[in-house]
Amino acid sequence: MGKKFLDKMMGIMGFDDEEDIYDDEEQLEENFQEDTKAARRKGTVVSLHTQRQVQVVLAEPSSYDEVQDIADNLKNHRPVIVNLENAETDLARRVIDFMSGTTYALNGNMQKVGKNIFLFVPNNIDIASELKEKVREKGIFSIFQS
Repeated sequence: MGKKFLDKMMGIMGFDDEEDIYDDEEQLEENFQEDTKAARRKGTVVSLHTQRQVQVVLAEPSSYDEVQDIADNLKNHRPVIVNLENAETDLARRVIDFMSGTTYALNGNMQKVGKNIFLFVPNNIDIASELKEKVREKGIFSIFQS
């Protein structure tokens, strides 16, 4: 077994000049089955429960020129919180329009989390909120009854 292993390793590395010659088909079939079993045992292992740390980006744009950089974070699958509390009304409207369009194009979601504070997330992240659950269970008019 040791010699076989060494011969196979030498063959893989390209140092084997000799060809394997088999006396009969049974031996050929047996070696083929051994190689097949070994390949199955050496299958690729993929972890399904990988936890990747998600970085949330906080942006407080003071000019419209910054909006494209904020949207690039969303394109790179990073959630973005946009704080527009100190922004002028016209700037805030333009930023929300741009970010809403970007979010829609990327199949993401948007949630207002405070007065002039918005959360934009890419499609690989879901926003969970009590309000969203209440609307899903009882309908849109249930939020006005309590």
